[in-house]
Formats: sequence, structure tokens, C-alpha cells
Amino acid sequence: MQQTRALLDAGVKVIDLAADFRIKDIAVWEKWYKMEHACPDLVAEAVYGLPELNRDKIKGARLIANPGCYPTAVQLGFLPLLESGAVDAGFLVADAKSGVSGAGRKPETHILFAEAADNFKAYAVGGHRHWPEIKQGLDSFAGKPVGFTFVPHLTPLIRGIHATLYARISADIDLQALYEKRYAGEAFVDVMPSGAHPETRSVRGANVCRIAVHRPQGGDTVVVLSVIDNLVKGAAGQAVQNMNILFGLPEDTALADVGMLP
Repeated sequence: MQQTRALLDAGVKVIDLAADFRIKDIAVWEKWYKMEHACPDLVAEAVYGLPELNRDKIKGARLIANPGCYPTAVQLGFLPLLESGAVDAGFLVADAKSGVSGAGRKPETHILFAEAADNFKAYAVGGHRHWPEIKQGLDSFAGKPVGFTFVPHLTPLIRGIHATLYARISADIDLQALYEKRYAGEAFVDVMPSGAHPETRSVRGANVCRIAVHRPQGGDTVVVLSVIDNLVKGAAGQAVQNMNILFGLPEDTALADVGMLP
């Protein structure tokens, strides 16, 4: 945000991988990031760079806010349910796990691999910076404020996010068909066959969100499994995807790699 105004004034288009332009409410952003925003007037102009939602707006943007990693996995997982009105928007839960690279490369003890290995823990249960970003998106999908609980966990992985999402079904609908129709033609969202369980290693190094939808015991709860590589579809890969859209390139330019398995 310290550089954006000068870049825009020079005619440069900006895709911001930081969180400076993701949250539209400046007071909310300043509360969670604990600093004063350097250019709040530009926040309203910024287009949220989730291509599966805002592709047309991205095409004409000067400033794109690249989504966070947890928000990408969670929002893509919930999007079809909330757009269709198939679930109770008052009770949404995201139980999400991330590898240590999600915290960046800071020399902090808890993300050293020797400390994270052979261990599993929740963190920031009382409030994580990605919560308001995700909720902003979910509110938009639903067309009203949602009830949303987000609990992140640190796993002994280098990279990868696995989000297990829960909602209460409020409409009798074919969930598999709903997801397949919503993401038909999306190169970077893979809706898996009914009953599948996506794994983080299957998307390692790939700009893909892999999703499976379940209805355990045929009950009133839908469980969505959403996995991404937090460094690719959750960060730099999605930025390249946005760049391709912005400049009229084929959307999969430089992004055709498949997951590195094993």
C-alpha cells in the first residue's frame, strides 16, 4: 500500500499479494492488521482477485487484491452452496489446516520444521486475520450477513491447505450436480467424483483447488472438502492467473503444471 498510488499514477497495473486491499471496510482492516491504511481511498477501487467470482471485473481493473490462502480454499468451497441458497447461512463452519509455509519465512520458533513436525495444533481460535476477509466474501455470496466460524490449524507439512467445511442443508438439491455445474469450464477448480477425498499432495505445485462434496448418512449436514497449495492457487499462482486475465492472455498461461505426486 505504500507504493500503490505512485505505481497507479505511473500507469502500472498492480496485483497486490499482501492483504492491504482485500477488506473493503477500512476500520475492520485497521483493527485486524493493527496499523493505519496508507491509501484508504484506493480500497474501494480494488477488485478482489478470485477469478471464479470476479473474472469480468478483473479484466478492466487497475488494482487487484489477490486473495489469501485460507480465503481461497474456504470461499471456493462454500460459493455454490451460498449462491444457490441451499444451506442455512446462519451456521457455517470452516475447519482448516495449513502447512508451515503459510506463515511465511519469518525465523519464528513455532514454524521451524523441527518444532512443527510430529505435532498438530489449532491456533488463533479467538480470531484470525483471514476471518473478516472470508466473511466479507460469504456475506456477498449469500446476499446477507452469515454466521461463520473459522478455526485454523498448523500441520507438519511444508505446503498445502485442507479446508473441511460444514453447513446445514435448507433445500433439497443434488449437491454433486450443483458443484459440477457451478465450476464447469473452470480450469483451476476440480470437482471430484461423488464420495472422493482430495489430498493436499495431489495439488502440490499446481494452481488448482480440488473439491469434494459429501452428505454424511444422508443427513442435514453438508461437508465440503477443499484443498489447495497455499503458495500457488493460494498466492503466487492465483496472481499469475489474475495477470493473465488482466492482459488478455489464455488463463492457464504458465499455469499448466499438474500436482507433484508423489
